[in-house]
Amino acid sequence: MACTVLTISRTLAAGGEEIGFTAAMEFGFRYADEEIIVRAAETAGVSPQTVAEMEHTPGLVMRIIEAMAHTPPDPEGWTAGYPALIGESRAGYQELIERVIRETAAKGGVVIVAHAASVPLTGMKGLLRSFVTAPRETRIARLVRDAGMAEAEARKATEESDRQRREYLRRFYDVREELPTHYDLVLNTDVVTVPAAAQLLIAAAKSI
Repeated sequence: MACTVLTISRTLAAGGEEIGFTAAMEFGFRYADEEIIVRAAETAGVSPQTVAEMEHTPGLVMRIIEAMAHTPPDPEGWTAGYPALIGESRAGYQELIERVIRETAAKGGVVIVAHAASVPLTGMKGLLRSFVTAPRETRIARLVRDAGMAEAEARKATEESDRQRREYLRRFYDVREELPTHYDLVLNTDVVTVPAAAQLLIAAAKSI
């Protein structure tokens, strides 16, 4: 099998994580989601929690980076905890995450879930880019059934997650409209079950 890297972009409650775990177990690959955050945090000299929060609040991230880029480092001030980001350009955070994604993929034998990894890795040899999604109402129903959320809470969570995905793609990669052609395989887990979708992904990877 020539495929050594699988990227899985996914919408909330579509089953992307389960599909990624299944594929990783099938091929004996590493599963990288939180790993991306941890390694970025180590590079930046901050906590993984900080990176996770920053990734989900891109507007705040850009304002912090811009402020830091124009403020002399203060060893005793709050900027001391961000040595790798001091002086970075507006694209500093994107470059940090992208560098970690590329380094992770370069080692091969990995399933990378989320972080829009398919975008910077496009064109890489041995890569299969997939997108796992389902209709919003289906995903809301799953959150109600599987996570025990109230319907209003599940609806709000789904809408906010979808908004964050759109904003992330637009701000960091200038993707104004996400298209099926951005991926090699699109899996809709509305009618096709998540386990069946995982097998489709595995078959596609084996065919490369």
